[in-house]
Amino acid sequence: MIGSLKGTVDCLGIDNCIIETAGGVGYRVFMPAAQLAQLTPGAAVRLHIHTAVREDAIVLYGFLSREYYDLFELLLTISGVGPKMALGILSAVKPDAFYLAVQSRDIKVLTKLPGIGKKTAERLLLELKDKVGPVVAEGGDSFSEAVAAGGSGAVAEVIEALASLGYSNSEIMPVIKKIEGAETKTSEEILKQALRLMMK
Repeated sequence: MIGSLKGTVDCLGIDNCIIETAGGVGYRVFMPAAQLAQLTPGAAVRLHIHTAVREDAIVLYGFLSREYYDLFELLLTISGVGPKMALGILSAVKPDAFYLAVQSRDIKVLTKLPGIGKKTAERLLLELKDKVGPVVAEGGDSFSEAVAAGGSGAVAEVIEALASLGYSNSEIMPVIKKIEGAETKTSEEILKQALRLMMK
């Protein structure tokens, strides 16, 4: 199993990148949107890796920080949550914000995350209640502020929509961060505002 990967960013995709090691081998690694946006082609990088072995493929999921990696691994312990769903959650919300939602038992916020319905949200709260310790958002932020910093389900949808229009993650993420109150807006509202900012 691959536990970490060190190399150079060869190219970036919508939800993945190619990391070329010193030996000249390129590995495709799937990453959360916000962390993928931090990468630039040609830059050196070291990723924490989760290796998912399937019958038809070996898939690598990478994270720049241990915090994201640990939450990804924790999510995989929940029945019904696979790597793709876990990655979608981490693309929409920062770890601290997710932990705060679990602590506050805020099922409405959890159901806004990609792929999370009411039953899955209830299962998350049930199975994680004894696994999540006290968490305070950076700078003492409220939960809503923490979600705004990490994104929301609507934000994740807009990121995918903009990417399908041909925008790169390096173009998308700075614009998303400029949209105030994104956590309370619909995906349509966020998309319209994002496109206006893109046109400036």
